[in-house]
Amino acid sequence: MKKTVLTFGVISGVVASVLVLVHTAFHDQIGFDKGVVVGYTGIVLSLLLVFFGVRSYRENVGGGQISFVRALSVGLLITLISCVFYVITWEIVYYNLMPDYLDKYTTYIVEQLRASGASQQVIDAKVQELSGMKAWLDNPLGLAAIGFIEPFPIGLIISLISAAILRKRRPASDQPLAGEPVVSS
Repeated sequence: MKKTVLTFGVISGVVASVLVLVHTAFHDQIGFDKGVVVGYTGIVLSLLLVFFGVRSYRENVGGGQISFVRALSVGLLITLISCVFYVITWEIVYYNLMPDYLDKYTTYIVEQLRASGASQQVIDAKVQELSGMKAWLDNPLGLAAIGFIEPFPIGLIISLISAAILRKRRPASDQPLAGEPVVSS
C-alpha cells in the first residue's frame, strides 16, 4: 500500500503545487471572483488522482478486489499527502510571493461593499473581521490549518466516491455458501 499511496499522493501533491504557483502567477489577471473558481478547480483536478490511486491499488495490490474501507483508507492517505504539498506551497506563496494578499483582498471586499451600498458600520465590521484573519494567517500554524481545510473536504468527498465506485469483492461463485464447509486448496 505504501508504494501506491506515496506515488499517487506525491503526484497529486506536485500537481496541486504547480497549479497553486500558476494561479499565483496570474492572480492579478484572474481576480478574486474568478480566483476562487480557478483555485478550487485546481484542487479538484489534483485530487482526481485519488480515484486513479485507489484503482491502481485495487488492480495491482488487491488482485482486482478491494473493500470499501480499504479503498477509503487508500484515498484518504493519498489526500493527506496531497494536502501536505498544498499547505507547504501556500506557506511559501503567502510569505514570499504574495505577502500583501490579504491587504489586497481587504481592499477588494471594501470596494465591493461600497459598490453595493453597505453602511460604513458594515464595512468597518468586515475590515475588523479580515484583520483578525490576517493575524491568524500571519501565524504559520494558522496558515497551515486554513490551507489544510481548503483541499481536505474535497479529497474526502473524492475518496468516498472512489471507494463506492471502485469497491469490488470476490465474485459470489468463489465464496462458500452458508453452511457449506470451506475447502482450502
